[in-house]
This record gives sequence, structure tokens and C-alpha cells, in this order.
Amino acid sequence: MVDLLELESYTNNLLDIKRFRDYAPNGLQVEGKSEVKTIVTGVTASQKLLDAAVEAGADAVIVHHGYFWKNESPVIRGMKKRRIMTLLKHNISLFGYHLPLDAHPELGNNARLGALLGISSEGVMDERELQSVGNIGTLADALSLEAFGERVGQVLQRKPLLVSGGDHPIRRIAWCTGGAQGYIDKAHELGADAYLSGEVSENTVHSARENGIHYIAAGHHATERYGVQALGEHLAGHLGLKHIHIDMDNPA
Repeated sequence: MVDLLELESYTNNLLDIKRFRDYAPNGLQVEGKSEVKTIVTGVTASQKLLDAAVEAGADAVIVHHGYFWKNESPVIRGMKKRRIMTLLKHNISLFGYHLPLDAHPELGNNARLGALLGISSEGVMDERELQSVGNIGTLADALSLEAFGERVGQVLQRKPLLVSGGDHPIRRIAWCTGGAQGYIDKAHELGADAYLSGEVSENTVHSARENGIHYIAAGHHATERYGVQALGEHLAGHLGLKHIHIDMDNPA
């Protein structure tokens, strides 16, 4: 069992949250009981995940997508009221880590996804950015877009959208999980053969075709399942907590 504030301090320092200017607060977002024995991790603090956490006897829930995003209404009603009421009623804490969880070099979404896909990372896409969350690296063997797409589908259990940028194979690849399709132009500047992210926009297709860089849209949720799970396993091992990862399928 760990003191809530000790868990907060350890995780905040581990993910170096002070380094990031983010779209939501990172760290403890809703305070629950003062001592934590069981943590549940998941991608998004949806009502379904919270209900599952209650059933699992969680003292704290740790997610990538938490609450209180910039430009959202501050009013607590409807869906937001039901979610927060569930946490308060059962005295469960909620931790949310967004960009810090994308960027961590070992536990982060990008690091874990790259390892799963067999990419040797060279580092971040832009070292000038203190909070760069995109990575670039190489595959051990050059693969066609179709062959690499098949690997992505097998690993993530989700068929990716493939946009061809030409006939060239993929050896050097850049990637950033989630809704980071806008980094495709940076990937092109770095000489990547392909760029992978979670989502796709209409203009992403034109950038891929006109700049001659393949694009793989592998799913926002699908690409961001692994960082928070790795974080939960790390916390369990270092702090003696019980960790339960619950994946709520999301086709987006």
C-alpha cells in the first residue's frame, strides 16, 4: 500500500511532467482515498472504464486521456457529472498523463509502439523541441508498404489505413501515436520513407502523395494502448502495487 501523494510525486517525477505545456493537467486530476493498493490503467477515463475499475476494486485509475481539457466547458453536468460522481462516490483517484506519457523514452506510447513494430529508434523527430513527442528510426529489413501494413495489423489487431507515397520500400520511418497526423511534413523533411500515426485528415493524404512519403493511419486508441500499460507495470514493480490493465475497445 502506498500513500496517494507518494504515488503522485513518484509518477510525476518519473514522467517529468514539468517539462510539458499540455492541453490538460498532468498528474492527479480527481483525489480519492489517501492510500493506494490497487491501480487500474486504461487509455481513456470513459464511464465504461470507471465502472470496470469500480468492479476491480481500484483505489486509483491512471489513464492517457483524462479530464479538464483546454477549451472544454468547465460546467460539470451530463457525461462529465456522471464520470466524476463515479470517482467521488467510490473514493477513487484519477491520474491523467498526456504528452509526458507519449514522450517517455522507455515507458512512452511511442517507445512501446516502436519496439512492438520492430523499429530501432534514433531518437525524437525534433531535438530542438523540449517536448518533442515524435520518433524516427529504422526497420531491420526494408519492407513494402503492404508488408509493413500487414505487420501493423497483426501487432495492433486492427487493419490500418495505408496511403501510398510511391513505389519505394520502407526502411527509415517516423511515427507518433494518437492524433499526430500533422507531423507528416516534418517526417518528410527528415527523409523518412514513411510516417505512422493514429488518425488521418483529408490533407494528410495529399501530403503523402505529393511529397512521396507513405502514410499509415493505425488508430488513435490502438497506437496508445501500450504506454499506460507499461507505466502501470512499472509502478506495480517499484511501489508494490497491484496493477490491472483494462482495454476498452475503440475503433477510432
